[in-house]
Amino acid sequence: MAHILSGQVLINGTDIWQEYGVFLTEEKKGGRDNLNAILTPSKTKTHVGVDIREANGKKYSRTLTVANQEREVTLHFAQYAQTRTEWLQKYQAFIQFLKTGENGWLTVRFPSLGLTLRMYYSSSTQFRSLTYLWKEGVQAGRYKVTFKEPEPII
Repeated sequence: MAHILSGQVLINGTDIWQEYGVFLTEEKKGGRDNLNAILTPSKTKTHVGVDIREANGKKYSRTLTVANQEREVTLHFAQYAQTRTEWLQKYQAFIQFLKTGENGWLTVRFPSLGLTLRMYYSSSTQFRSLTYLWKEGVQAGRYKVTFKEPEPII
């Protein structure tokens, strides 16, 4: 698996597969939720118009400057380890890594897309254990993490 998953997602220069056993996953076979989240453009900030009672419609500046709103990016991660102890240790370390970043910031690079997003951790939801953590052996789980991108590049 390492030759497939290694180098796919780098956060603050760390290969998340090599360091934590984490990789992007989809909820359903053939899903595209991660790609859709990464590539969905941000909304633009609203333009200010003047609504004069005696004139039709609204009046806007001759030149409208486009500025992006902050956006949320929700990614689906899976995590794998050979033992329960290793899995729990890496899970806790990865979540802490996401929450603290470098001064809170995460530079998330997707080499195959040629994209780098500067974000921060917002929340994590829907943890799902894929194995029975009460038994020793190979362990896996998945979860969604929502990030905020204050200055969207898309």
